[in-house]
Amino acid sequence: MKNTGIWLDKEKAFIVTLENNKENFVVIESNIENYKITANRSIGGANEIAKDSKYLEREKHQFKSYFKEIVSEIKNIDALIIFGPAETYRKFKKELEEHYKNINDKVRLVQKADSMTKNQIIAQVKDSFKP
Repeated sequence: MKNTGIWLDKEKAFIVTLENNKENFVVIESNIENYKITANRSIGGANEIAKDSKYLEREKHQFKSYFKEIVSEIKNIDALIIFGPAETYRKFKKELEEHYKNINDKVRLVQKADSMTKNQIIAQVKDSFKP
C-alpha cells in the first residue's frame, strides 16, 4: 500500500510517501512570485486594477504549474492526505476535484495545519494512516 501525505503552502510542498515500512520525503518548490501591492497615488484607478488582474492571472498559472508538478510526483498512490496553513491546500484539493479525478478519489483527509518541521510532517502522515 502506497500512502502519501502532502503538507503544502504557497512556497513549497513536502510530500511523504509510506510504502513497505519505508518513507520517502520529497520537497517541491512552487516558484510562485510574491506580489506586494504598492500604493502609488499618481496612477490609481483603472491602472491599478489592470496591474492587479495581470498579477492574479499570472499567479493562477503559476499555481497550476505548481500543482501539476505535485501531481506528477503522486500519480501512483493508493491513499492521500492533504494538509497545510492558509488556503493553498484547499486550492490544491479543488484542482484535484476539477482536473485529476483519479487522484481526488484517493483523498482520505483534508485539514488545516500550521507550519511544521520535517519530522512533524512525517509523524502526521504516519498517524493518519495507522490501522
